[in-house]
Amino acid sequence: MSVNNIDQQYRNWLVKAPLGLVLTGLGASLIGEATVRKHRGTSTLGWVGFGTLALTVFNSGLSILADAAKHRAHYERLRDAEAPSRP
Repeated sequence: MSVNNIDQQYRNWLVKAPLGLVLTGLGASLIGEATVRKHRGTSTLGWVGFGTLALTVFNSGLSILADAAKHRAHYERLRDAEAPSRP
């Protein structure tokens, strides 16, 4: 187990976790905006297109967040494997 691999797993988690959270929150906000547009009577193409974009951003955030969790799990597994055994 190389230190570089452990460091890479940690860096991946450190970047992807906040990015995933931001995109998930942004997507949720955009979904709300699409709902408002629908109730205001915006054209169907307008709110459906905006809603599709919103769902894409939301699901992208969830995917990145799940990938971050994977990197964190790998990081912790590698870190614990390198730790000296406790008596």
